[in-house]
Amino acid sequence: MNHLAHAYLSFGDPEIITGNLIADFVKGRRQLALQEKAVQKGILIHRAIDTFTDQHPVTAKAKAYFRPAARLYSGVFTDLVMDHFLATDTSRFTDDSLYTFSRQVYKLIGERAGTLPPAFMEMFGYMKEYDWLYNYRYVEGIGRSLRGIARRAKYLETSGDVIYAAFMEHYDGLKACYEAFFPELEGYVRGISGHAKS
Repeated sequence: MNHLAHAYLSFGDPEIITGNLIADFVKGRRQLALQEKAVQKGILIHRAIDTFTDQHPVTAKAKAYFRPAARLYSGVFTDLVMDHFLATDTSRFTDDSLYTFSRQVYKLIGERAGTLPPAFMEMFGYMKEYDWLYNYRYVEGIGRSLRGIARRAKYLETSGDVIYAAFMEHYDGLKACYEAFFPELEGYVRGISGHAKS
């Protein structure tokens, strides 16, 4: 899962949101131990989300849509497009609520900037400037993100335009994967985080 999903699956808890978003920039037990306990919980939830996602048969099916063009990066692009389908999921977000949620996340992280990993804050600067969380809602926005990742991927020989074409060609199939997978993921995360649905 990508940034929007990790933030959403924190269920409004500021420390969990923080940990969930910075987790990829916190390496090993020593760095984990430097974080406050509640943020550590968010990091561990992020890792559990990634493990659940990587081992799920539906995400394996989604990755197969990207594999011919993206090969080893198929999981990265799958994670990203799942954020698009979450952003457009009317059972979870309206246009207004996604906009509000995005601002809340940016504000929360901005207030904690001095305590967070510098490499994360560098990436977060781009996230906020280009409003990734909100713009995942739009095909054009997710297209920019797909091309950006393709451009930066060290071992990917395929262009971002080819990746974007694969996304559009298999849009309906990828959306069906999201619809089958995400409710299971949300139920799993609610179970391990103690945020049972009321």
